Amino acid sequence: MSVAAVRYGGVAERLDGLMTRAQALRLRSLAEEAYQPNQYARDLTSEEAERRIDALKAEIALADSF
Repeated sequence: MSVAAVRYGGVAERLDGLMTRAQALRLRSLAEEAYQPNQYARDLTSEEAERRIDALKAEIALADSF
């Protein structure tokens, strides 16, 4: 990863398709909150991480509505 990619928010990670550090942190947090730690994996693509984040957010919102 180039210095510029590190300096400007991990652009190289996005180009490679891997989830960003921010996505990883958010996904891990939501997975723990939803009691589904198996939803977190280190090797997810950015798109898969976004899908899982959205699904977990929806599930948590549904649970909070009761």
